[in-house]
Amino acid sequence: MATRGLFNRFDDVWLLDGLRTPQVDYCGAFAGVNPIDLGIKAARAVLQRTGLAPAQVDSVLAGNVAPGGFDHFYVPRHIGLYAGVPQAVPALMVQRICGTGFELFRQAGEQIALGSASLALLVGTDSMTRHPIAAFDHRQGFTLGAPVGFKDTLWESLTDPAAGISMIQTAENLARQYGITREEVDAFAARSFERAVRAQEAGWFEGETVPVANEVFELEGHRPRGIRLSGKAPVADRDTHPRLSPPEVLAKLRSVYPGGVQTGGNSSVLTDAAAAALVAGGAVMRDWGRAPLARVAAAAVVGVPPEIMGIGPAPAIRLLLERAGLALDDIARFEINEAQGAQALAVQRELELDPQRLNVHGGAIALGHPLAATGVRLTVTVARQLREAGARWGISAACVGGGQGIALLLENPDGH
Repeated sequence: MATRGLFNRFDDVWLLDGLRTPQVDYCGAFAGVNPIDLGIKAARAVLQRTGLAPAQVDSVLAGNVAPGGFDHFYVPRHIGLYAGVPQAVPALMVQRICGTGFELFRQAGEQIALGSASLALLVGTDSMTRHPIAAFDHRQGFTLGAPVGFKDTLWESLTDPAAGISMIQTAENLARQYGITREEVDAFAARSFERAVRAQEAGWFEGETVPVANEVFELEGHRPRGIRLSGKAPVADRDTHPRLSPPEVLAKLRSVYPGGVQTGGNSSVLTDAAAAALVAGGAVMRDWGRAPLARVAAAAVVGVPPEIMGIGPAPAIRLLLERAGLALDDIARFEINEAQGAQALAVQRELELDPQRLNVHGGAIALGHPLAATGVRLTVTVARQLREAGARWGISAACVGGGQGIALLLENPDGH
């Protein structure tokens, strides 16, 4: 039976280029920075690198999962305006939790395929540090002696109330289902760290990262915005979390749940970041006169049981390949978000993926998972890998809390 879900095929949709800020540890240099401003920085950087004028952009799509300021409603609009996009160009907020960054590409592909846009600016941005402490029950005041309902949204959002379990517990369910041991999860995490450190030492991430320093963003006739870093460092210019973490070190960490396989060392780390990309139709790409990073060939989104939400990439990738007429062996590189080590291993095991083609420069366990920024980062990363390897097909994918999976198919037209 055919896999059920959403599928889009795109014939003339192109990822021109993409850039991101460094992914900085929770409560680090970006602790005081509104995610809108991180998004503005990434957007300005990708426009500058491509040489395309902001006036050419005719659609702004921005993703942000958690409010990082009281101006959360204005995320896409303010990113577009302060990046220099004309006032007449509309902006849209996109949210599919951990799949948000991928959904930006799907939405852009639909707009371009329908002829409603020719050049879209995509920005995914999230500050894990600035998740608010919030209450929803006190608009009418406080009753004497009643409980005060303020809670940490970052912590509370990690539990799916429908299933009554946390995201870590969904990974533990997959570990039991697929017979994944603690030793295997720690080994997977150690490999993620090692690959990320190796890539960082080789300067590989510099090709997709823009340094961030204190900066003011001016907008004529309106109030300025800006970035002010926390701490003493004058610039944030590299991902801060990668460090060699061998299995024997990870093995010393206590599991989140007694007898479980997931720890703080083999789950995705909390980081703050933004990532931006420019996606265009064929006419704009050809007029641009440079080689694009990749063709956005297709997108797929599926639903899975909330209790094992982490398996989502597997059926999403199956649907993507089934409808695109490709096989797993055709795909040279996979970038699949490492929400938790057991979750990523379950997907690898379910699809029988070659680990040498999966997350070859490390993943979210080492680099972090700043929600909406993640999908943009993974998609740009896999496109860059295809160019570097001279390979043709790549896939970026992620699981989504609540029980979904999303995947994008990228083509390097010069690959083989």
